[in-house]
Amino acid sequence: MKLTKKSHACVRLQKEGRTLVLDPGGFSEEDAAAGADAILVTHEHPDHFDEAHLRTAMEANPAAEIWTLRSVAEQISAAFPGRVHTVGHGDTFIAAGFDVQVHGELHAVIHPDIPRITNVGYLIDGGRVFHPGDALTVPDQPVETLMLPVMAPWNKISEVIDYVREVKPQRAYDIHDALLTDLARPIYDRQIGGLGGSEHLRLTPGASAQV
Repeated sequence: MKLTKKSHACVRLQKEGRTLVLDPGGFSEEDAAAGADAILVTHEHPDHFDEAHLRTAMEANPAAEIWTLRSVAEQISAAFPGRVHTVGHGDTFIAAGFDVQVHGELHAVIHPDIPRITNVGYLIDGGRVFHPGDALTVPDQPVETLMLPVMAPWNKISEVIDYVREVKPQRAYDIHDALLTDLARPIYDRQIGGLGGSEHLRLTPGASAQV
């Protein structure tokens, strides 16, 4: 499986000539979802869900479909009847030839005064890749490659390190990193890599790896 990092929280997965895109949000490139056969969206925040990005991809490929939670589906399903599927924790489905399991229900706490919204994570192909969205959800099965949200208003590095320790992936790739400056990246690399207990990796936007 080929994994390509796009800016911030967006990831593209490709195998057998088909493309699955996760969270092509407003902090990601305009073409982040271009060429997608299927799109998964974890929650409604604009850095993960950009309606224009989704519409562009869906209009370019009449066979493309979206799987997401209700709060996002309600905003775009009318434009693409029968092509937007609502999912929640415990659901399983096949999207563009990828086996997908849904894990989690709520966004991480930003502040006690801010109501929590729904958020789901997606476990791909039996644990080969897990994208948690904006939460530190731990799947109930082993994870090979964890997409690790390293920097957000709702987390701190000790929580990120403990999350890697709890999931115990073979490797963790940074996502949710648009707010992380180049000055700080070596600090995060050293601390997560040294304390997390798993191989810690980072891809620049547009770079790829085999997972």
